[in-house]
Amino acid sequence: MSVINLLDNSKMESKLANGLKLLYIPKTTKISSGLGDRLPEAYKKFYKEWRHKVPEPVYFQPKSGKWTRDEKTNAVIPVQNIPIPLKYPKTMHFGIWGGEAVIQGFKQSGKYKSRVPHFWTPTLKKSVVYSEVLDKYMSTTVTERAIDLINKNYGLDHYLLKTAACDLRTTLSLKIKRQILMALRDKTLYPDDNIKQQTVYNKYKDYLKDYTHEEIEWYGLTFNEALLKLQEMDSFKEKKEPLKTKYRIELIEELKNSSQTPTEEKTSWLNKLNPFN
Repeated sequence: MSVINLLDNSKMESKLANGLKLLYIPKTTKISSGLGDRLPEAYKKFYKEWRHKVPEPVYFQPKSGKWTRDEKTNAVIPVQNIPIPLKYPKTMHFGIWGGEAVIQGFKQSGKYKSRVPHFWTPTLKKSVVYSEVLDKYMSTTVTERAIDLINKNYGLDHYLLKTAACDLRTTLSLKIKRQILMALRDKTLYPDDNIKQQTVYNKYKDYLKDYTHEEIEWYGLTFNEALLKLQEMDSFKEKKEPLKTKYRIELIEELKNSSQTPTEEKTSWLNKLNPFN
């Protein structure tokens, strides 16, 4: 009887699990409702990578495995890699922050003093970065981590092309990456020097394997910019030719056809009915 009861319990658990799956309602997002649902899959792929994908941890070191042992109590506890909540100010989108953000928390200056709210901000510097593909020097705000990552990847182009959108985060970084990808796709880099163009293209062409032509076209756009682009495409498709042009072409075709057909003898309906004709 115990075996039968266990089987019945397992069946009930499976039914409950299937019921929970049926009751699950996915969360609506900008790209799954309203006008955002009409956006192409190429942009939805970028938006998910930018907004929904979990970025690499910057302010904590995640632990591997499922279980760990507490050093004080020597008890076995589950591993919980809970990321630190971060704040993303609007001003960060005008610079290259390298995945850093603002941390909101509490600070206690003394043992017997109450803690007070505190914000930890990354160290910002005004610097100049250079893109080899675009052949441009750009003055912008960067963090120390962004400078370290650029130097570690041997240049701004390698850093932007290797890093996912969720780790770049800022719109300026994504705009520069979009321009680099489009320059490599269309081969518009160094138009006055063919040798330099081919050399730089061969250096970065492997990054194009991760993107299609349409994905590069929609990459790096904000949600509002993507909607404007979709609106322009719809208006271009709906643009109709004036009716006077259409009727003029039809009239010319009718005149051509009438001039080519042989003239037939016109007979009235009275002649057709007259048996003595």
